[in-house]
Amino acid sequence: MSVPLYQVKAEFFRTLGHPVRIQVLELLQDGPRSVRDLLDVIEVEPSNMSQHLAMLRRTRIVVATREGATMVYSLSSTDVAELLRSACRILADMIVGQGELLAELREAENRRPRPG
Repeated sequence: MSVPLYQVKAEFFRTLGHPVRIQVLELLQDGPRSVRDLLDVIEVEPSNMSQHLAMLRRTRIVVATREGATMVYSLSSTDVAELLRSACRILADMIVGQGELLAELREAENRRPRPG
């Protein structure tokens, strides 16, 4: 019995559902990075970083290659970078919408008669 596509998609988005993993993916948009490079930017314990990278590897969102004793990670596809850019555009639209709503609420509050 195969897993429904919506469940596979949900698992994919759950994988993305942690700030450290998003930071890793954002850094990898600029090109491959070693674990040490990632740790220099993202302040987590090495064991914690290892767990996040393992999850991203298992789901094939990133790929790892060994360069001597160093593990280097990169995005598995340019589509991952496009997904992150799309997420930024969606969030920007949401924030703009919230700003417009906030302005409407403030305007409505200013029109309301003040007691007393």
